Amino acid sequence: MTEPTVLANLDARGLATITINRPDKANAYDYPTLDAVARHFEHFGADERVRAIVLRGAGRHFSAGADVAAGAEPPDASHRGIYDICTLIETTPRPTVALVKGACAGGGMALAACCDIVIADRSAFFSIPEVRLGFTPGTLSIVFVRAVGLRAFRRYAQSGQRLSADEALRIGFVHQLCEPESLDAALAEQIEQILLAAPQAARNAKAIAARLAPSIPPGLATQLQAEFAASQGTVEAMEGKASFREKRKPSWVPRS
Repeated sequence: MTEPTVLANLDARGLATITINRPDKANAYDYPTLDAVARHFEHFGADERVRAIVLRGAGRHFSAGADVAAGAEPPDASHRGIYDICTLIETTPRPTVALVKGACAGGGMALAACCDIVIADRSAFFSIPEVRLGFTPGTLSIVFVRAVGLRAFRRYAQSGQRLSADEALRIGFVHQLCEPESLDAALAEQIEQILLAAPQAARNAKAIAARLAPSIPPGLATQLQAEFAASQGTVEAMEGKASFREKRKPSWVPRS
């Protein structure tokens, strides 16, 4: 029997855990996996027993982002895109915690960015890699700018380079770093702090944060998504995906 690509659990204290379960693919997601993540966030967000929701990855990595081989666009309107899932997580009326180890890249980094708290171990690394695949950054640009600020976005979105865990902490993406063996202990301590807060008061605080966030100009998300979709058929994108599959540098890298 095939294991589910997303696991979910709720303990007696009201801690819900959602685990992306594709460890053989570094927890890169396809659209059925995103659909499952969305269903669990909707379910736990509506459950009055839930005091906090943790998002994590099985195995060595949090999430390497989109499964490039599975395609970067939803196959049809029955599947929600990554930006829709990010919006769902961001507006879930419960405290959310991303527990990060290993790769946290692209859409995987966006999923973490939408959680209220990010805890990472020192071996974790982060990236916004679209340009290295020849893609134009899309709606997730909104998520990243909110999470790291415009200056950091300009650097890392244009280069696609990795951020170390220390750099992610410095720019404010990560709230807490710990040694790999202490990751679950750090989570446990953070959950204890969350449980000290009155549930409705905490929800109200999250709602206030949403009201204080910079507003997105009408139509911007749709425009960015259209630009991202259009970039999928470019010569650069075809070369970027081919180089990724073949594990080589793309043709635009100068040869010495």
